[in-house]
Amino acid sequence: QVQLEESGGGSVQVGGSLRLSCVVSGLYSSRWCVGWFRQAPGKEREGVATINSAGKTRYADSVKGRSIISKDNAEMTLYLQMNSLKPEDTAMYYCAAHSSWYLSCGPDESHNMDSWGKGTLVTISS
Repeated sequence: QVQLEESGGGSVQVGGSLRLSCVVSGLYSSRWCVGWFRQAPGKEREGVATINSAGKTRYADSVKGRSIISKDNAEMTLYLQMNSLKPEDTAMYYCAAHSSWYLSCGPDESHNMDSWGKGTLVTISS
């Protein structure tokens, strides 16, 4: 069973930076997809960024150029570095994963994820 635990959220001023972490355990498949998704109050969940076992990354347009997703395979930790933060980045951030080789991997593929963390809250203040 895959388990994910996020950390690193907090309150940051506009224009600041934040790095989120997600410890991933139980993901033993050689082919996998992990990513970050977020949900702002009163809004639907949206994808932020994903990375697969081949190292291919994909980003939502809303964060492209401002965020970097990476994964430390030795430490089994997923990261999301976010820069130039905006008020609209305020949300609960979740990491998620799947290991189904036949499913696609991308920020708009949250329905393919079958394991989710509990989230970490990011608040951007002006």
